[in-house]
Amino acid sequence: MTTKDNMQSNEYIVIKAHDNGVQVIGLTRGQDTRFHHAEKLDRGEVLIAQFTEHTSAVKIRGKSTILTRHGVVESGE
Repeated sequence: MTTKDNMQSNEYIVIKAHDNGVQVIGLTRGQDTRFHHAEKLDRGEVLIAQFTEHTSAVKIRGKSTILTRHGVVESGE
């Protein structure tokens, strides 16, 4: 595996919803960024997401806590 492959397969984020209806949207890699996957979380639900060769970004709508190797981020109001 190359360094790029290791980075992609080892990057996870954890999202914990604080409200019902938190949206987690996966965005593609490549010339055009597109939505390719969406999940809705209810209060208290947790999603563990992995960055892959197809997923370059994750968009989160709603009140939640996001844990990454870079630290903790709070989304929403």
